[in-house]
Amino acid sequence: MVRRLRFHSVSVTYFDMVHNCGSIREAARRLSVASSAVNRQILKLEEDVGAPLFDRLPSGLKLTPAGELFARHIGVVLHDVTRLRSELEAMEGVRSGHVELIAAETLAVDFLPTVLAKMRDLYPRVSIGVSISGSQDIPHAVVSGRADLGLAFALPKHEQLRQLALGHFRLAAIVPPEHPLAGRAQVSFGACAEHDLILSKPEISTRQRLAPLLNAGSFSGKARLESGSLELAKQMVLRGLGIAFQTGFGIETQIAKGELEMLPLSDNGGIVCDLGLYMHSGRYLPAAVDAFARILTDEILSRERDEVRQFGALG
Repeated sequence: MVRRLRFHSVSVTYFDMVHNCGSIREAARRLSVASSAVNRQILKLEEDVGAPLFDRLPSGLKLTPAGELFARHIGVVLHDVTRLRSELEAMEGVRSGHVELIAAETLAVDFLPTVLAKMRDLYPRVSIGVSISGSQDIPHAVVSGRADLGLAFALPKHEQLRQLALGHFRLAAIVPPEHPLAGRAQVSFGACAEHDLILSKPEISTRQRLAPLLNAGSFSGKARLESGSLELAKQMVLRGLGIAFQTGFGIETQIAKGELEMLPLSDNGGIVCDLGLYMHSGRYLPAAVDAFARILTDEILSRERDEVRQFGALG
């Protein structure tokens, strides 16, 4: 077991006990060893340090100035050892377990495979279940206990959900490289509205983020396609059948290959879709769930940094 491992020499343990007890005899009693053994370790330590650590007084042992310095150092060392032992014991608990995650559709293409591969490498005996759903259904799954963690875009505040991580990602027009708008650093929704559009259904978070622009009169309300599937919208764009709107999630491969271009919307200084990681606010996370949550958090923040490097900071 991890808690039985020793991270420092016996002399350090004996010094700390003598310091706390003020007596070699009492320290020996608590350590269940002979007083002579404790005394030998203290003398050896003093020889190594090159100065006496205790004054031997009739009333007991008292730290010398060198002993005071050494005691402060040992206090830091032992505190760090306690923390390390705690973390290693937590890791012991991650050697097995199960995690249920519910996530938005676009995360299943590249984000989740990346995270799941990292989780498998670090904790190969932890099993994971993944459900895909629209963001509006994710809170209920987490609150009801059907899922341990939820990954959703643009969730409103929910009193029974605790937000573990949040990343800010741009909503962009997605076009093929031969489209007339291709090559721009950013684009307005009005410019996009002069072409065939592929819109998400009203219940999809990206459509909700576009709602103010749709209601502002810059769009006639007609679209070539309205779909509840962002994967279908992507396929339509690849075939040159219109402009879709989404974040960079789910199109990573096509962007890397140059098959699609992502043009951030410029309206109102940019439109942001927040990706959040959520748990039930009243729940304690088991070790396996906590470990997975940390990996998910790291990936969210890493991708947010990548987007800032590519497009610059928001607002």
